Amino acid sequence: MNEDYQVIIVGCGPAGLAAGLYASRGGLSVLLLGDESAGGGMRSIPLVENYPGFPDGVSGAKLGLDMMKQAMKFGLQFRLARVEGIEPHDEYKVVRATLIRGGDVVYRARTVIVAGGASPIRMGVAGESEFLGKGVSYCGVCDAPQFKDRVVVVAGGGDSGLTEALYLSRLVSEIIVVEIMPHVMATKILHDRALADPKIQIRCGTRIEAVRGDDHVTEVEFVNVLTGERTTSPVGGVLVRIGLEPNTGYLKGLVSLDDKGYVLVDERLETFVPGIFAAGDIRHGSDRQIATAVGDGVTAALSAHKMCSLARCTL
Repeated sequence: MNEDYQVIIVGCGPAGLAAGLYASRGGLSVLLLGDESAGGGMRSIPLVENYPGFPDGVSGAKLGLDMMKQAMKFGLQFRLARVEGIEPHDEYKVVRATLIRGGDVVYRARTVIVAGGASPIRMGVAGESEFLGKGVSYCGVCDAPQFKDRVVVVAGGGDSGLTEALYLSRLVSEIIVVEIMPHVMATKILHDRALADPKIQIRCGTRIEAVRGDDHVTEVEFVNVLTGERTTSPVGGVLVRIGLEPNTGYLKGLVSLDDKGYVLVDERLETFVPGIFAAGDIRHGSDRQIATAVGDGVTAALSAHKMCSLARCTL
């Protein structure tokens, strides 16, 4: 399959959806490629309280779906696909992808906006991989049913960890939040809510050393980072929220990345390869907020639109 577009967007999170809205509403032919449904990682957030215009909050899944509907109203096309590589040419870019339902595809575009976001970092401890789907999870909202009435460990005391802990507290019997730093990294409002929840206890200066079980997680070994003391607790699940790593594997050798793998861009969010832009959590210096990701998507789309207008953007 060979299809031509003026803009191809990689990633269906808030940055990609905002870029899709602005580019398609601006009259460009736009294809959005994503390996998950509308919203990307935003779908795992049960209640978004800090996005302007929603005084009572909105679920990340609903916000993502509404963003997709709005963009498609102006002609955005969407394919469930995993991008394997991008080849730059003088007048166009070749994007190679694999459809989620099977089949390799090739697209061409004048400009490309990479907005594939970032994925949860794994702990790298014994038992983590073995019990994935058997008590180990990276998305509490997605896997909430398997945690029902169990004791659950949440690895990570940042905003995402406490957000998911507060969500799960309605379903589980007890939650142990483990943070390797001497204090939680979450915002005060989330920290206060967690402290007020009788089901949640927070252990700072602690890391998970191993996850054990039989056909399902049954216990976790902890280590006090200061004293080295080891303790074991019976648990029924482990939710890992210790950070993110950018989804830039297919971009290595194509665009400039920082030492952590995030894409380096200029003020117009263009990479050093003309016509390839980066927006949202995937770029260096991102604040990793939905609102700023949307702003990135808008900036990248306007930059792509300007490039297309100057080049008359025909293939």
